[in-house]
Amino acid sequence: MKIRTTRVKRTRLGSVDFSNLGFGEYFSDHMLSMEYRKGAWSAPVIVPYSKMDVYPALCVLHYGQIVFEGLKAFRTPKGISLFRPQRYLERLNKSARRLCIPETDSGVVLDGLVQLVRLDQKWVPSKEGCALYIRPFIFGTGNFLGVKASETYRLLVITSPVGAFYKEGFNPIRLTTPGEYIRAAPGGLGAAKTPANYAASLLPAQEAKKDGFTQVLWLDARENRYIEESGAMNIFFHIGDELVTAPLGGTILDGVTRDCVITLARRWGMKVSQRPLPIDEVMEAAGKNTLREAFGTGTAAVISPVGAIRHKGATITINGGRTGPLALRLYDEMTAIQYGRRPDPLGWRMDI
Repeated sequence: MKIRTTRVKRTRLGSVDFSNLGFGEYFSDHMLSMEYRKGAWSAPVIVPYSKMDVYPALCVLHYGQIVFEGLKAFRTPKGISLFRPQRYLERLNKSARRLCIPETDSGVVLDGLVQLVRLDQKWVPSKEGCALYIRPFIFGTGNFLGVKASETYRLLVITSPVGAFYKEGFNPIRLTTPGEYIRAAPGGLGAAKTPANYAASLLPAQEAKKDGFTQVLWLDARENRYIEESGAMNIFFHIGDELVTAPLGGTILDGVTRDCVITLARRWGMKVSQRPLPIDEVMEAAGKNTLREAFGTGTAAVISPVGAIRHKGATITINGGRTGPLALRLYDEMTAIQYGRRPDPLGWRMDI
């Protein structure tokens, strides 16, 4: 599909310090745009990244009807590749359904996304550990006050050259349970990638950082007992000979990296369980020296080893506060596939 493209008159590449990227601080020259009106999505267009003019009554500002995704493009020996893009766009539609947002044709969006990355290919960092982060999002564009679904929407895809998500990089982070705070209740928005979930996490995360922790380790909303997610990541625990992560029950995100870890670990012959995991079991396992390691998983950070967890005033140290061998193996395997240094037997990499 040939997409109508309006190019920038002057690139902003020269303003980017590619040796010190941070995360989400720079934005590429162009973006993809689609409009939903009268029951149908328009053909995508590529336009310069720019400000948006909106009215104060824009419904998304008042009622939060918005969903988003995040995936990456990598520079490989063969050129540029995307990692599991179809899976991310399928999840975007799943989130859209929960927010009463009309689904898109993921094939059309993927085609547009590929052309966008090709156009801005110079923005894809060459340094390993860095990537081009791709953010598709859809939001209601109606102008009204009143709690109802919008009749019009806009999809945008913007891109950003990024480095490490956490300042620790691939080094152990410290987590704390959030006390009285919850992230998502059964039947709520926990499985949808929508800003409301992240807004709810800001205050607990801020308080955790004041106490010297990197992020929050979320527990379930009903009993405040079972481990669910950590910050913007799914989380795994290696206890004895079992790798455990929370089940998909509607309150946590169906992470793409989570799925990669489960797949790889099972291919390596490990026992992987998706089951409710009480925080007390983790604390007890640490006391018995059967808690071998813990790590978070997510698109932004890939694998984040966990070195310490605090719960109800007690702090456990995991694997001596060091990165564990499983986390390291998973990180090496995932990044080697993403950067094209190893074969991709599962077809996760899409060379463009």
